[in-house]
Amino acid sequence: MTDSHSPRNDEQDYWASGAERAHALGNRGPIRFDASGQLDESIREAYDKAGFYVFTSLLDAAESSEFDQDLASLLERAPADEGSPVDRSGQPAAGVESSPVFLWAKALSDPWGGTELLNGRHPVAMDRPSNDSAAPLSRKSIFLILNLFEEMPAAVRLYAHPDLLQFAACLNGPDFVPYNDSLFRKEPGLGAAVAWHQDGTTHWDRPDWHPDIHGFNFMAQLHPTTPANALWIVPGSHREGRIDIPARVAANQGSTRLLDAVPMLCDRGDVVVCNRQCLHGSFANASADPRATFVWGFFRRDSVLGAETPVPATRPGQAPDTRRYSEADVNSRERVVQLAIAARRAHRPEETPYTYKPGIDEALETQTVEEIQSALQGYSEGTIFI
Repeated sequence: MTDSHSPRNDEQDYWASGAERAHALGNRGPIRFDASGQLDESIREAYDKAGFYVFTSLLDAAESSEFDQDLASLLERAPADEGSPVDRSGQPAAGVESSPVFLWAKALSDPWGGTELLNGRHPVAMDRPSNDSAAPLSRKSIFLILNLFEEMPAAVRLYAHPDLLQFAACLNGPDFVPYNDSLFRKEPGLGAAVAWHQDGTTHWDRPDWHPDIHGFNFMAQLHPTTPANALWIVPGSHREGRIDIPARVAANQGSTRLLDAVPMLCDRGDVVVCNRQCLHGSFANASADPRATFVWGFFRRDSVLGAETPVPATRPGQAPDTRRYSEADVNSRERVVQLAIAARRAHRPEETPYTYKPGIDEALETQTVEEIQSALQGYSEGTIFI
């Protein structure tokens, strides 16, 4: 007989109550704009209140399938093991001499929690799942891929989805500035945790601080998500300023199962927009369900210009850096959006493309897909962090 107060039952109760709270938020549905192209007022209100919104069924079947195919191809060419120069077939591995970057983690571990990595944003390691998988805990898997665009044309095209770029303009102004791109993987029985954190690092003490100053992320889901494998968010926490995470966990009797958090429950093809100041994290995935989430984001231009910010180290031994962003830095980064729009236009000529306010370089309209992909080589060197 199972003890009704066992760790597993407590965990299942937490999953269930979190899902109930998530569905009660009223922050999900199709993306909508009014006749003037502004975001539907009810969506904006729900996003401002919760700090995130689930745009349901935003990706069509073809776009999701193309992304699947590109991701599967990339993983086939990934290093056979961490640090390996070759893939599983013995060929030179992707990412050895250029992008993308593959980050590995031990099964059900929390590689950033309680460390100084990523500017110390993850100060408390997540609770371990009660139903550890049969996989050896020393086994490593790829939990994060950075800088996908050189190897994944489908990611480039999704980045330029016209409805999502229109949303970015509604929130951050027509001259919005791009952040980076990445993909989080939660393999069944292996997926690493990502400790509670807020993404913003630069503007917490500015006198003109506001809830949108650190921008937002889009999160496109390639699988249905569950409470066991989903990202969890504390609704409304983007309005609290910088949060003392250790104190928050201590007040919760030392548990990282924060009682006011909710899971980001999605179906395949949903895309979530999440304020980067929200307190969020994910537990190790001991479940049988995979998760793969493509993440990219945008800032307001006035949040970036002149900002001096630490560029985070993502792995032990990597030296942090500091940058101050100029007009030239911002203009260079905006070209990534222009290239992505051109790539999507070439692939989906029947679709009305988004018109980026800084202006599409007319020369891009006549370039081939191969020329656009070539122009993206080295694009990650201009990544902006705030």
